[in-house]
Amino acid sequence: MLPRRFTDLKGSTELYERVGDLVAFDLVREHFRVLNESVAIEGGAVVKTIGDAVMATFPTPDRALAAALRMREAMRRLNETHGREDLLLKIGIHEGPCLAVNLNERQDYFGQTVNIASRVQGLAISQSILATAPVIDNPRSASLLGNNGPKPMAQSHALRGIAAEMAVYEIP
Repeated sequence: MLPRRFTDLKGSTELYERVGDLVAFDLVREHFRVLNESVAIEGGAVVKTIGDAVMATFPTPDRALAAALRMREAMRRLNETHGREDLLLKIGIHEGPCLAVNLNERQDYFGQTVNIASRVQGLAISQSILATAPVIDNPRSASLLGNNGPKPMAQSHALRGIAAEMAVYEIP
């Protein structure tokens, strides 16, 4: 069982329109640098990028969650440095079994776990981290979130292509 995490930049098309191709591309490159660093620090691996979206895998749910928290903070700092909120990251995390295959000389992952992680990310709004119960219920994830802070709140969501509604938690 491997946690999957998807990220996506909210409004990247509008960013290119607003600041121009060169400036936007530099910002997106900064975003990739920060995401790659955060994934590596938490023992994960970037599986692939699609546009400005990233799919990564981690050894445990708490490492995926730690990377997500690290990314959100890093994006906040980057936006402060630039004096505007150009980089609005949306993050979705899910854990479960998946198929690991080699395609084009790279490892890739397929299956329902990957689909659910992608759908959860699609529910996220700017700067939010959404995770499913297998991530939140992991004891190390609960410890990471702390006992005294705000608790993640669950909402039931229908995910496209998934028969049953799922509990999705927003991480404060």
